[in-house]
Amino acid sequence: MPAPPKSAVFHQPPDPGQAATLDDIVEQLRLLKVWAGNPSYEVIKDRINAAWARTGRPAVELTRKTTVVDCFRPGRRRLNTDLVVAIVEALHPDVGYVSQWRQALRIIGGEATAASQVRVHDQLPHDLADFTGRTGELDRLRAALRRRISTGMVGVIEGMAGIGKTRLAVRAARLLAAERPFDHVLFVNLRGFHPDPAQPPVDPGAVLDGFLRLLGVPAHQIPHALPDRAAAYRRRVAGTRALVVLDDAADADQVRPLLAEVPDCVTLITSRRRLAPLPPGVRLRLDVFTPDEAVAYLADAVPGTPAGTDPQATARIARLCGHLPLALGLVAAHIRSRPGWTLTDHADRLAERHRNRRLDTGVELALDLSYRRLPSSHRRTLRLIALHPGQDLDWYAAAALADVSLPTARAHLNELHRDHVVQSAAPGRYALHDVLRAYALNQAGDEDPPPVRRTALTRLFDYYLGTAAAAMDVLHPAEAHRRPRISAPTTPVPGLPDAGTARAWLDAERDTLVAVAVHTTAQGWPHHAMRLSATLFRYLNGGYYSEALIVHGRARDAARDLADVAGQATALTNLGAACVQTGRFEQATDHLEQALKLYRQLDDDTGQARVLTNLGVIEARLGRYRQAARRHDAALAGYRQAGDLTGEARALGNLGFAEARLGDHLNAAERYAQARDLCRRTGDRTGEASMLGNLGDVELQLERYDAAREHIEQARSFYQERGDRDGEAWTLTSLGVLETRLGRPGPAIDHHRQALEVFRRAGARDGETYALNGLGEAAEAYDSLAHHGAALDIAAEIGAADQQARAHAGLGRAWHRLGDADQARHHYGAALALYGQLGMPQAEDIRTQLETIAAEGTASS
Repeated sequence: MPAPPKSAVFHQPPDPGQAATLDDIVEQLRLLKVWAGNPSYEVIKDRINAAWARTGRPAVELTRKTTVVDCFRPGRRRLNTDLVVAIVEALHPDVGYVSQWRQALRIIGGEATAASQVRVHDQLPHDLADFTGRTGELDRLRAALRRRISTGMVGVIEGMAGIGKTRLAVRAARLLAAERPFDHVLFVNLRGFHPDPAQPPVDPGAVLDGFLRLLGVPAHQIPHALPDRAAAYRRRVAGTRALVVLDDAADADQVRPLLAEVPDCVTLITSRRRLAPLPPGVRLRLDVFTPDEAVAYLADAVPGTPAGTDPQATARIARLCGHLPLALGLVAAHIRSRPGWTLTDHADRLAERHRNRRLDTGVELALDLSYRRLPSSHRRTLRLIALHPGQDLDWYAAAALADVSLPTARAHLNELHRDHVVQSAAPGRYALHDVLRAYALNQAGDEDPPPVRRTALTRLFDYYLGTAAAAMDVLHPAEAHRRPRISAPTTPVPGLPDAGTARAWLDAERDTLVAVAVHTTAQGWPHHAMRLSATLFRYLNGGYYSEALIVHGRARDAARDLADVAGQATALTNLGAACVQTGRFEQATDHLEQALKLYRQLDDDTGQARVLTNLGVIEARLGRYRQAARRHDAALAGYRQAGDLTGEARALGNLGFAEARLGDHLNAAERYAQARDLCRRTGDRTGEASMLGNLGDVELQLERYDAAREHIEQARSFYQERGDRDGEAWTLTSLGVLETRLGRPGPAIDHHRQALEVFRRAGARDGETYALNGLGEAAEAYDSLAHHGAALDIAAEIGAADQQARAHAGLGRAWHRLGDADQARHHYGAALALYGQLGMPQAEDIRTQLETIAAEGTASS
């Protein structure tokens, strides 16, 4: 299809990624039509039908003009995704651009939320001790990989479910690693064929996000666009020995962005489909065991079991299982559980069941046989854990689903694992093979009435919500009044005696909590979704921003469906705060202004104050400190009106920050001291540490160095006790500035370097700019140029105007010391302009420096 003419009005086609609602999508589609020269709907319809006809679509399925027109009308509750994509292709047939629209439509439709949830690993799964057979395939795979590893090898293992693809890939990978260790090992289940519709194939962009984090890339340095993430991934593994296993791929499109294709990087892929076309490599089409391999497998799996009267009993068992590895493993577990039976007995029993139940495949026979021999309690547990919306679960989740004691749940899962019915995902965590999950879900549908299944899931969601609330009460007790009051679950819960265990539980269950938020919104538990969002806000706001966008977005949808005004306001505020952290200031402002209107309808002073606080943070991030101060001043009044001491302390701290940036250090110090005292009254230790650090910073500016050191060290000690590396890093930057002021560059550089390492690991870009500028101020002139230059690049990227000005000022000083007056004037001039725009007092010092350079020039002439 030829590219349509482009309107001169727009240089670039509209970005569908900016859309947050169906009406936004429609508006972007209308803009695209204008950008493409505003062709008539008749022309668009003809282009679509011509393209569809070329693909063989029958005439009865072609579209009509009225159907196309409908896609451009706002107020729609749903859109025909295929037709919208076809319209986009008709208007701008660029493959990458069309992919952006597909992704945007998935997000608006809610499909991408589940697809973005993935658990990546930096180690291989356990190798099974009873691995047998596959000698030829294993030798061929290893030989091919060894021959071509220097070119970046791709190995693909294809075959039906239960054929042993993953086991072969893991065994081959472990053998390769034993020959010569890899620098990086990455493993991910791409969930290509999961039986649960709520667990669609994983978005490759989410996989790359996880891989890059494991490879040490800070979160804020991970690009958003899929091609950019793929390029960053290739750069990261280039020059290293890397082993990547992509398990259960859906298709070539899912896999292609995940291929590094660099020397010394081995990528092993498993899939039920033929993945073509992919880069040339070794491709194995895995079939069932040969009869001899199947017999050998059983001989190894059930040693010592007597043959009985039929010497060919083992071969009969293997044949009845269809020589399928999964079926053979299940049957072997059954044989081991019947010590009084001979192999002939088992073969006869399998034949009988096959005749009576007329099961068509070996895996169906093995599944049914394994299931029927389980005790009724274990069968029930299996059916119920198949309902779990996450990728894996622990003993507590199983106890909640089955409504049993923790020892009983542990025993059931251990016995199901021993019998090869569930898999070990990690110590104390279990998962189901997707074939087994599908079978168990079918059994649940047949044996457990809908009310029974709903009750089990309600217990599960109560467990996650209740335990999350308990963890948050341990971590952030001073904000307990802001969170919904959650009743304690009726099922067993883990002990969370301190902040370390509370955070560890939240970290371990984070992916599951997001899956629960998605499931509860879509499947009829809207109040759970809303309460989970409100409960997890502070935790997710501490660096898990993509998860926060999903959880709070779902809570907003749930509240909207319920017409719950208060719930909408809370979710919109949380969603706005998440957008602030990801630099989406326009979207954040939109969400927050919607929330503010709702809070005003409710006459909710605390809610309004929360919104004003976040709007003030946006103003400060953009360097508009006077506007920020006005927002925080209004928030302070709201918190005081509501009697919210925790909120009042935070507003005072934010107001002090804005005043300090504007040069009013005495007033800022008073605000910080008031906030510190309030934090002590409410028991907000985290807030107290933050205020102590802020006090130290302002005392630095007032040249009260002893007091500054005392407050900063107090804050640092608190952060160290809590294991809060991010908070400690900020105190290290303050100590670095203090040492520079005292003329001790060695300790200053050491402090800033420690802080920089933490900020980079956490992805805190603003923190990086502070540490780099601090290094520049402490270093020699030439080193100073490099540090300030790096700080300037990052500050410009994230829009941190004050740190841009600081970097320019530092570059001006460095060039002045090096005798380059022109460069010094250039950077001082840029710093002066920025400080002047921000209304910051540093502008006067820069003017003095420029006057000095001018005077030196006059003297030399």
